[in-house]
Amino acid sequence: MDCTTTRSGRLLAIGAITATIVLFGPGRPAVAQFASGVNVVEVYAAVVDKAGNPVQGLRREDFTVLEDGRPQTLSTFTEGDFPLSVAIGIDRSFSMAPKPGSSRPSLSSSVSAARTFLGELRPADESMVVAIGSEIETIAALSTDRPAQQRALAEIKPWGTTGLYDAIVASIDAIQAAKGRRALVLLSDGNDRYSTASAADALDRARRSDVMIYPIAIGGARPPVFAELASLTGGRSFQPRDPGELDAIVRTIASELRHQYLLGYTPSRPIVAGEPQWRGITVRVNRGDVIVRARDGYTAK
Repeated sequence: MDCTTTRSGRLLAIGAITATIVLFGPGRPAVAQFASGVNVVEVYAAVVDKAGNPVQGLRREDFTVLEDGRPQTLSTFTEGDFPLSVAIGIDRSFSMAPKPGSSRPSLSSSVSAARTFLGELRPADESMVVAIGSEIETIAALSTDRPAQQRALAEIKPWGTTGLYDAIVASIDAIQAAKGRRALVLLSDGNDRYSTASAADALDRARRSDVMIYPIAIGGARPPVFAELASLTGGRSFQPRDPGELDAIVRTIASELRHQYLLGYTPSRPIVAGEPQWRGITVRVNRGDVIVRARDGYTAK
């Protein structure tokens, strides 16, 4: 039995005819010029076993990619490490302060987990740290400077309320323009307070971006929006029961981001310039013992 999920890709182009295509954009689609009559859709897919470990060594013929239900012919297939840019969003609001007598994860355990995650990145991977409170502040800019990012984490203190949906939108915007694969690791109790954006706005921005989102619910419940963010973007959501689970979770995320497959194809149904289109993508692997995660489609004009 095939194991199925969905994934949106980035549209590229090669060839000799000048045309315009709209790529994913944070609220404002980015118009890219290319010289081609052929559009190539890139699809990043994570494949893991039932224990959550990356499955390596799959071949091109192990994958099936459908666009709007139609099988596509793969022109690109690559397994391995790809350039990574990741934003780490940490909820520092007062609701994340440690509760007397509680064993639940809190701000201190979130900071510790973020430190562990930074330590799992490769030297060339870029990362940034976003603090979420009454204001959303980039406390460490996108770079490979791990010592500066670690120092920024050490200075985080509980402050303000949780503008969670605003923070999701802002974090996606901040990392969307980065190079390579882009991801957002979000640590929060999910209790939004006073956001200008709604949950629907955050989900819409996630769907129209090209950022994989990994929400980690710090607290007693996992908000439904966390699972939706992960599903839409090809990420994965988590709900640790105690602080001791956090380090293992962020190591799992880092491992998954290191081991993915890049699939590329030219759509069998040509893209019509100037005609807004949403196209759903489904990725399948012809093994019943694996789980595939990817985005659910792309928008083109």
